[in-house]
Amino acid sequence: MDALCSSGAAPRAANVSPLTNVFGPGVRIRARAEFTRVQRGGRRVTGRYMTLIALPNALGSDRLGIVASKRVGGAVVRNRAKRRLREIFRREQPPRASSRGSLDVVAIARRELVDAPFAAAEADFASALGKLRGTR
Repeated sequence: MDALCSSGAAPRAANVSPLTNVFGPGVRIRARAEFTRVQRGGRRVTGRYMTLIALPNALGSDRLGIVASKRVGGAVVRNRAKRRLREIFRREQPPRASSRGSLDVVAIARRELVDAPFAAAEADFASALGKLRGTR
């Protein structure tokens, strides 16, 4: 017989996260100097819901920085746009053992991102990222 928790559910491993790729501090671009470096030296691809700017990095993993200006909307709308971009980026992350180069990506949200279907925004991001990597 399997051991059950007091709630009747099966016990979980202590250190297992339900998300395979978490958007932690190691995958964020936060400093203004890093944003400026990517925006000045990176390649730019414009999509329907966002603009992506990317620059290769030597860290071994992709990093994301998000720009959501007041043109996108009020604070609630901007935060929703940023949450959507973070989730799309998190889902887009391949396994760490990938042979491709890693990128610093700055995503600039557009007003249309907030109302767009999630699948369409995700496809737009994947298409733009593929163009930046040279795979699409």
